Amino acid sequence: DVQLQASGGGLVQAGGSLRLSCAPSGFTFDNYAIGWFRQAPGKEREGVSGISYSDGSTYYADSVKGRFTISSDNSRNLVYLQMNSLKPEDTAVYYCAAGSGHTLDGPITGAAIKAMTDFRSWGQGTQVTVSS
Repeated sequence: DVQLQASGGGLVQAGGSLRLSCAPSGFTFDNYAIGWFRQAPGKEREGVSGISYSDGSTYYADSVKGRFTISSDNSRNLVYLQMNSLKPEDTAVYYCAAGSGHTLDGPITGAAIKAMTDFRSWGQGTQVTVSS
């Protein structure tokens, strides 16, 4: 069965950087779309980024465009989220998830990330805290 682990979170000052990693077990990312999501205290979970393996397309929420970059290292079977120019509002627990199905066929879309309906495999998150 699919399992994922997100790691790399920590405490950083505003303007700093972190790289999060998503590591699977029991599968390879070649067959799945991967999404990054986050949830802040008292807030709903929101989509941050995603990558499709059908065409390599990527998606970023408007709030992180130009600051975050999603990438994959197929040789290590890892997906990364490089986070630069971090802001206090980026503080949240970050999760990665894998999925396949109707909304994730073809190019990754914001609608698929936001709906999350075809992201069925989740890991426990990693805490990112950005101080002012």
